[in-house]
Amino acid sequence: MAPRKKRIDSASAAQPLSELAGEAPLRRVLPQDIEAERGLLGSILIDPERVWDLCTMRGVVSEAFVEPAHRSIYGAMERLMAKGQPIDGITIDNYLRGTNESETVGGLQTLKVLMDRTPTSAHAGYYADLVIDQFVRRSILGAVRQIEQNVYDATQSPDYVLGNAEQTILSIGEGKNRRATTVEWKTSVQDTLQMLTKHLESPGELSGIPTGFKALDNQLRGLQKGAMIVLAARPSMGKTSLAMNIAECVARGRDINGIPMRTGNKTHPKRGVLVFSCEMPQVQLTTRMLCGMAEISAREVERGGQFIKKSVVLPKLQAAAKELAEMPIFCDDQGGLDVMELRARARHLCKKHPIELIVIDYLQLLGHREFAQQGQQVMVSKISGEIKAMAKELNVPVLVLSQLSRANEQRGGDEKPKNSDLRDSGAIEQDADVIMLLRRPSFMSARVPEHDDPLLAIVDVSKNRNGATGEVRLNFNGPITRFKDRVETNPEALTGDMVPADDLPTP
Repeated sequence: MAPRKKRIDSASAAQPLSELAGEAPLRRVLPQDIEAERGLLGSILIDPERVWDLCTMRGVVSEAFVEPAHRSIYGAMERLMAKGQPIDGITIDNYLRGTNESETVGGLQTLKVLMDRTPTSAHAGYYADLVIDQFVRRSILGAVRQIEQNVYDATQSPDYVLGNAEQTILSIGEGKNRRATTVEWKTSVQDTLQMLTKHLESPGELSGIPTGFKALDNQLRGLQKGAMIVLAARPSMGKTSLAMNIAECVARGRDINGIPMRTGNKTHPKRGVLVFSCEMPQVQLTTRMLCGMAEISAREVERGGQFIKKSVVLPKLQAAAKELAEMPIFCDDQGGLDVMELRARARHLCKKHPIELIVIDYLQLLGHREFAQQGQQVMVSKISGEIKAMAKELNVPVLVLSQLSRANEQRGGDEKPKNSDLRDSGAIEQDADVIMLLRRPSFMSARVPEHDDPLLAIVDVSKNRNGATGEVRLNFNGPITRFKDRVETNPEALTGDMVPADDLPTP
């Protein structure tokens, strides 16, 4: 039996995408248009200022040229433009002499031929499009070869391979479609005036998806599409509970009190919510949501009938379960999820269902295979960037939970957390459009103001890229893991007879 041919060229696996795109050994000739490359370079030499701006707007780079000499010439042009130096045959040849590439390229004679064979620079845009189109085809081939390499790598999970393949192909398309677009100033002013007029004619109307909490919506104006919203807290402060309360309200179309959400004459419908629960199994999330909607302590239900009346509690649970089952909530509770797999799963679900909010619990539990060996800070920084990119790509708000360090406790004073306390990476603070820092004074030291109020929860909107910052005060009922707008400070008035006094949260 003849030996099986090796499927993958092991040397190609280590090559960057640009090299694969330009010089991958294939049986057929690589997609290319040498004449278009010559025409584009000749056009730049004839009219450098106009044609260079055109190339920049179309995203032409040196890797787009398949001919090595053309690639070197365009690379020299890039360096000269970056230094603010003129582009002509002499300056390019001098630069190439300095890099020992002049003889390889052919010196001044080659540059003169490029100019002589280009009758006019008027067709430069057409040449640039041809060069980019062939580069995209070669990039796709290079990506396919890399994807094939990953497929045969047994150390990589199928979900990761699929997510990486999708991201690679999408990045090629994004690069091709990336153009320098300038909106006419007059149009921009008119659009802005129209938006402001709408706000004046419809006072109180939210520009984003309502959270279900009036105080929070007044501060945020809703959850904005394409925004990365970070909710951070120390452990056991209730960040998962608050995130799931918001998810419930969005999916239910009702506020936290069960009242249909309206802004002006608009009634908000049920909206699809995707939850990635990296820490808590789905059954625990469902238990929290079910008991919270029924306003029953899950711990008391688990203890049994001697603590609560079954005839009272069961109908409430059944009614809540009936409504909860109809909510468009999708939950993925796989632990140790790679952020690229997460993006792939989110992308698939958004194509199949009208998802309008994504919740991730929580950021530091995600992984990034490519950067896992470079330390936690680098990896978290890259994960944060991927989540931000996902929010923009899918055009939905992404509510991502994050841990805080102990820095606020060590500072003393009122122990208020700061943005700099976000754990493992400063990139989270930079990437986030909104940062909400949750704290509960009763869980802090006795010197903290309002330490003796067991219900008080403070959400500090410490960063709001498109709005105001400030603190929002809520009540948190620990036994039923439920936040509410702060309208009452009497524990008995909020919890009723269902919650024994010893079950109230204690410092």
